[in-house]
Amino acid sequence: MFTVTLQASGRQFPVAVGETVLGAAQQAGVALPYSCRAGVCGSCKAIMLEGSCEYPSNPPLALSAGELAQHAILPCQAVATSDMLLRAREVTSVEDIARRQLSVMVVEKWTLASGVIGLRLVPAPGERRLLRLPGQYLDVVLDDGQHRPFSIANGPQDDGMIELHVRHVNGGEFTSWVDGKLQVGDRLRIEGPLGTFVPREDSERPMIFMAGGTGFAPVKAIVEHFIGLGSRRPIDVYWGARSAADLYLRPLAERWAASTQNVRFHAVISGADVAAGERPGLVHEAVLADHPDLSGHDLYMSGPPPMIDAGHRLFMEAGLPEERLYYDSFDYAPEVLARIITGRAGFTGF
Repeated sequence: MFTVTLQASGRQFPVAVGETVLGAAQQAGVALPYSCRAGVCGSCKAIMLEGSCEYPSNPPLALSAGELAQHAILPCQAVATSDMLLRAREVTSVEDIARRQLSVMVVEKWTLASGVIGLRLVPAPGERRLLRLPGQYLDVVLDDGQHRPFSIANGPQDDGMIELHVRHVNGGEFTSWVDGKLQVGDRLRIEGPLGTFVPREDSERPMIFMAGGTGFAPVKAIVEHFIGLGSRRPIDVYWGARSAADLYLRPLAERWAASTQNVRFHAVISGADVAAGERPGLVHEAVLADHPDLSGHDLYMSGPPPMIDAGHRLFMEAGLPEERLYYDSFDYAPEVLARIITGRAGFTGF
């Protein structure tokens, strides 16, 4: 056993030989930030001030050579080889919420857009509702034990209702099954809540939300949370997609802006057909065009890894402190991750 110490709070937790730092922290009830759990998004990044570690499973693809030289590590993949002292963020708001499995029942299924299915789930009879925070995600547990992560698109409800936005992935067996065979009344096994993409309420700074595709789901949950609180902080919501049809809940976002004085909505289209009221280009470029200096903002972003990667780098260059950048990078399916890691097998530095 080794001991990990967090510099800011002085908290300590044990980590066994072969156990990841993130896994050990979760076992000890210490909430460190994370998203993909695969070493590719970088949301769990910490600085190792003392100690050593290794990466026996997945290499830390999210870290640049410069970050590695500055002793950055990814706790979701790092395995301690000595005692460690870390400079890491803690997300104490999620620490008292236990992760568990439960059975849920599909009570509604509808088409949100071409290739995107909406699901509403409620606890099966005899099950307790899932305690969670807006912005967190869950895993659907398949019959063979594999897990498939999906962001939750609504905040906590008294009846335990959970809303999911499921994009059909070509070649994806589970999403194909959801699209074609899943019926109202069917049951699913889920595990959650997961993730640390949750509202930070200890600030009065303006907020920017940036979503790509179905990354709108957790953004929706968090924005609705702040609207429900009656927050007066300025809120800019940017939603990017290839076509206007992919902005599958655009009327909802436009209602936020119309009914709430401090909320503005920006539709950003990267494809060729851009209509009036839409911004052309990439969504992170629209954010920077409107906010070239991000030093006074809090920024939440959710979507595919390329968008997250680009936004992370450019927003930091625009003055956004890293501790005020919160993001949910959609997980890679295991077969996709295997191809990425194989392609980077010759990378050195970790």
